Amino acid sequence: MELTATQPLTALLAACKQGHAASYQALYNRYSKAMYNTCLRIVNHTADAEDIIQEAFTDAFSSLDRFECEAAFGSWLRRIVINKAINKIKRDKRRWLYIDDTPAIQFQEEESIDETEYAWKVDEIKRAIQALPDGYRTILCLHLLENYKHHEIAVMLDISASTVRTQYIRAKSRLLQLIKGEK
Repeated sequence: MELTATQPLTALLAACKQGHAASYQALYNRYSKAMYNTCLRIVNHTADAEDIIQEAFTDAFSSLDRFECEAAFGSWLRRIVINKAINKIKRDKRRWLYIDDTPAIQFQEEESIDETEYAWKVDEIKRAIQALPDGYRTILCLHLLENYKHHEIAVMLDISASTVRTQYIRAKSRLLQLIKGEK
């Protein structure tokens, strides 16, 4: 069987289920970069992201025989990657700012910012996202880039939805400060 970049996903998955080694490599090549980028945005460490991607693909490949819906493979794999990244963050015991532990004086209303006036370069935004504290970055990436709702993120991270909303507002505000070059 010849493998090409345009090989249909269904055929590729069927070949993987039959144990065809080159098919595993082709499937990995098809999805690894996107999954790595998703993971890196959450854990913000290249070595951790690489390890997580390897674990995620290993888990996915070992579970392929139970996987039925070929059209949803990318979503299924992305979910595995995100869960592994979140588990890594939890294992590392990253600190979350709990709304109940913070004096009310520290809370500020979200500033009204006309975001359309800014035309930022992608690299500047990536650097600014990487510079965010772990909790801010994780929630910002899950909500803005991975399209999870606040309550879904709260369940994934085992924190309250109000903490997620607060962290998201602060992360967005801090991100804009970093992009503007403010300290």
